[in-house]
Amino acid sequence: MNPKDKILDYLKTKKTATGKELCDLLGISRQALHKHVKKLINNSLVLKNGSTRNTKYTYLPPSKKNMLKKLIYKKELSLKGLEEDKIFNELSLLSNLRKSVSPKSYAILQYAFTEILNNAIDHSNSQKCNIELTWDQYNIQFIIRDFGIGVFYSIYKKFKLSDENSAIAELIKGKTTTMKERHSGEGIFFTSKAADIMSLRSHKINLIFDNKNGDTLLEEKRAIIGTEVKFSISKNTKKNLTDIFASFSPEEFDYQFEKTKVAIKIFQQSYISRSEAKRLLFGLDKFKVIVLDFKGVKSIGQGFADEIFRVFQNNHPKIKIKAENVSEVLNIMLQRYTDHQPTENQNE
Repeated sequence: MNPKDKILDYLKTKKTATGKELCDLLGISRQALHKHVKKLINNSLVLKNGSTRNTKYTYLPPSKKNMLKKLIYKKELSLKGLEEDKIFNELSLLSNLRKSVSPKSYAILQYAFTEILNNAIDHSNSQKCNIELTWDQYNIQFIIRDFGIGVFYSIYKKFKLSDENSAIAELIKGKTTTMKERHSGEGIFFTSKAADIMSLRSHKINLIFDNKNGDTLLEEKRAIIGTEVKFSISKNTKKNLTDIFASFSPEEFDYQFEKTKVAIKIFQQSYISRSEAKRLLFGLDKFKVIVLDFKGVKSIGQGFADEIFRVFQNNHPKIKIKAENVSEVLNIMLQRYTDHQPTENQNE
């Protein structure tokens, strides 16, 4: 029986146990116990009370699971004349947010919430939006849902793309905006990097940024009107918003947003042609550093690789292209481009 099952069986019988009891039961350290128990807590199977050596763990029956997730704030708002900073301040005051999360989490929440709500105000063409704030023992989540034209449809129409799926590529590159006179296009990009998990759902598309597992996912869902954004972060995150900005706006570029990272797998797992490379590279000439993440990509063709690492590079010699998470199989194809030879599982 694995440790998590042993903990559950013990708590089902005893109802409540201390950390020391569970350590003695499993013959492991408190640090090791924390790893097992945290998963049970995140799955709403165990409730944690207290801190440090006074911590107690309680089995949570299915009928009581909803008690972990608390609805803190819920409101329907008219978007006309709405000011996102005032709404965040209201939400923060009513939920006592500053005392409920760490200063780092608060800074990230303030940035993310105001960026996403501002997008709804300026881009959605919606009359109203719904806002929710919920939290549990570890995480805090907000949801902003409008009923407008949809984020992917908006980009698809503005840039005359082939379909809404093509808009996903433009969105995740950064610097893509349908209102250049008022927006830099950086908001969603940096918000997606700051989240633990963030999803953008519109029409049939659900785009998920899972930074806990270093993955970007795409799935087809039941069609909805408008755009729904879910943003989740740990209440005690170790992330620093300044560091997130700096990683893509380094000192060498005068702290301007000049670097982007594109998860290639999100579109498909095999790339063959030059036309596929051109679609991938569209709009990336705005950056000085392009990181192409090949994690999960199974195969690439010579035309695809040549278009990126020779043709595009020759046309944009000042742009630095990096490849990371390149498998041994893909590395064979890219070895001929010696100036851009990637390293497997390279970290930025």
